Amino acid sequence: MQKILKRLKVSFGRLVDEFKSAKKTLRTSRSNIRVEAVNGCCYGKDRNPDKGDYYKYCGQDFWEFISGEPELYTELIEPLAADAKVRNDEFKKQYSIKINLFVREFLESFCREDGSIDWEKIVKFNSGRA
Repeated sequence: MQKILKRLKVSFGRLVDEFKSAKKTLRTSRSNIRVEAVNGCCYGKDRNPDKGDYYKYCGQDFWEFISGEPELYTELIEPLAADAKVRNDEFKKQYSIKINLFVREFLESFCREDGSIDWEKIVKFNSGRA
């Protein structure tokens, strides 16, 4: 976990460096384009969005920043929930099918006629010579 967090810090630090480089390039080219680096997060809260080199907008602030709509973050919930329900129902159906196939294969391969597990077959399958 520590390695992952360290990698995230390094890659985010590199992102900030890239933002700084872009701003510097635009300044030296006498461009009138104003560049502001923004780190957006779909959820959460951050009461201090100004991070010096960039802004971090979270949750409601992020959704308002990209849409101009202060209530968009709550308006997204119903369509997302409806879509998630449809996908979840399909996932459960496919998951049940796979479980049934695995159970059938296990019963056919490693169970006796009475439904009890034939442990010797399992051990031979798992540990016996090919």
